[in-house]
Amino acid sequence: MKKFFVIVLSLLLSVSANAEVNKKYVQNAEKYLNSVTGLSGDFIQTSNGKVAKGLFSMLRPGRVRLDYTNSKIQLISDGSDLYFFDKSLDQITTVPLTSTPAGILVRKKIDLQNADIVVSDTFDGGSTFALTMYMRDNKGLGHMTVVFDKSPVKLKSWTVVDATGVSTDVVFRNLKPKTDFDKNYFQISRHKTISNAGGDDFYD
Repeated sequence: MKKFFVIVLSLLLSVSANAEVNKKYVQNAEKYLNSVTGLSGDFIQTSNGKVAKGLFSMLRPGRVRLDYTNSKIQLISDGSDLYFFDKSLDQITTVPLTSTPAGILVRKKIDLQNADIVVSDTFDGGSTFALTMYMRDNKGLGHMTVVFDKSPVKLKSWTVVDATGVSTDVVFRNLKPKTDFDKNYFQISRHKTISNAGGDDFYD
């Protein structure tokens, strides 16, 4: 019985590893993402067993903001860098947006078929479909799986797995088109910063 189980498991893993990527799903996701200029709505985040909620905002190219409810944490991307702002410590940790899988979704032009993005798997969830992707030359930075509603195509959730293997799930609700954000909505005023490269720095 144990031997039979091992054989079946091996076959399943083999099928999964050699599953073909559904080009229609890739094309539908690419078309939808390139059609989106800005979005705003609620989100629920789960990571390391902890659940957080808040407001999600996005403005392509490059700008993202997550404001957490009942928490003094804020994530903001201004188009070039991603800032993790801990208001309780008045402290910011900065990483380049291009070093995060989530940066794929806010590019000026999203090419999921011929550029430096690799779609490694697609999944059919009935009323949804999903793509797992990573940066071709930076697979070690992690990967993300993005889930879309099928009809109409719409962003539903994403899961980001970072370079250390930590998984963060974000589910979106009540997403609506929005582009009329305030001028400095995706900016942080001057605060003390801890650089990911080591040493302190400042951001204006």
